[in-house]
Amino acid sequence: MTSTPSGRPPEGVVFLHGISRSFRSFIPMQKAVEAAGFATRNIGYPSREKALSALADDIHPAIAPFAEMNEGCTHFVCHSMGGLLARVYLARHRPARLGRVVMLGTPNGGSEIADVMKNWLLYRLYFGPAGQQLVTARDATTEALLPPVDYPVGIIAGDRSLDPITSRFMLPGADDGRVTVARTKLDGMADHIVIPASHAVMVKNKEAIAQTIAFLHDGRFNASR
Repeated sequence: MTSTPSGRPPEGVVFLHGISRSFRSFIPMQKAVEAAGFATRNIGYPSREKALSALADDIHPAIAPFAEMNEGCTHFVCHSMGGLLARVYLARHRPARLGRVVMLGTPNGGSEIADVMKNWLLYRLYFGPAGQQLVTARDATTEALLPPVDYPVGIIAGDRSLDPITSRFMLPGADDGRVTVARTKLDGMADHIVIPASHAVMVKNKEAIAQTIAFLHDGRFNASR
């Protein structure tokens, strides 16, 4: 990928972290993506303070000028709930030159952990309004925020857990300790891959980083890795 006359890469990548995380979680991947020839915008947002709808509007002022500066496409790379936020955002504020979207451990089908804990006081206090939207059976309002995707989505799921309690008693099937592999999948996705990584550290995993860059470049993961 060549640079523009100003020296800025023509295509850009927006990073959206997961709930209770910060932009810092994406810094190692951000540096790798920049080295691969992309401009980047790594956004922090108050993930535990508002519902997805309000969060999508909050991040728009940071994304819109970045997307306008990109002569080529604007891509999105998202971890966990950040992928749901990207879906809500793109339904409302889709950039004119939208590229590809990579989701890492995103609960597209919700998480059974949220099903069990949604009414627990500590869960409600800590994860806030967005935490209530991570359940597997969404209400009509939340469902309307997440229309079918019509852009290239690549999904990376993990199948290693650091939490044996949730994996054994709350999550049916292969999982990363927070989300099952099955519930990361999304109708209309372009590609899906499972790597040996847990939910929390997936964004720093070398294979996840390499596969993210592969999808940004080619619209598919590298099956030979």
